[in-house]
Amino acid sequence: MDDLKLLISREQIAERVAAIGRQITADSDGPVMFIGVLKGAAVFLSDLVRHVQIAATFDFIGVASYSNQFDRNKVWDSSGEVRLTKDVDQSLRGKDVVLVEDILDTGLTLTFLKRLLLGHEPKNLRVAVLLDKPSRRKLLVEADYVGFTIADDFVVGYGMDYAEQYRHLPDIHIVPNVALT
Repeated sequence: MDDLKLLISREQIAERVAAIGRQITADSDGPVMFIGVLKGAAVFLSDLVRHVQIAATFDFIGVASYSNQFDRNKVWDSSGEVRLTKDVDQSLRGKDVVLVEDILDTGLTLTFLKRLLLGHEPKNLRVAVLLDKPSRRKLLVEADYVGFTIADDFVVGYGMDYAEQYRHLPDIHIVPNVALT
């Protein structure tokens, strides 16, 4: 995959993540618990919590909605079914919670997660996403904090992968010739 195309540089990411951290600080009146969605949001979560100037803890949740395989036509699609693979380890009851996700596209995963986490009875629940792809939305759902709004491209880097590859890249790149359906 030597033909990756740079979409968002590490400098742009760092600047935007710091701004989101400042906004979360300004919007919060006490400690915040961050819930990172495994595995794609782990890098974003790690950088984000370092820019929040209030007491913060974090936990992780895991879901599956995409297969790790692509068909021979290089088409990538959500199964439309979201399932929990790992729940949070800590109680969310009465806490100020920020769900941290890498990409908001169809809205299927975020809708599932919001419903699940609200069942844990947090004081409030806000959502931070690094990337938003509104053109792919199947369910009406929005994030409270958005890093970048992008076109309908398949992206990797900064924690996001292509069949478990490229998570380590510090910038966000477009993978050419992968169609999203």
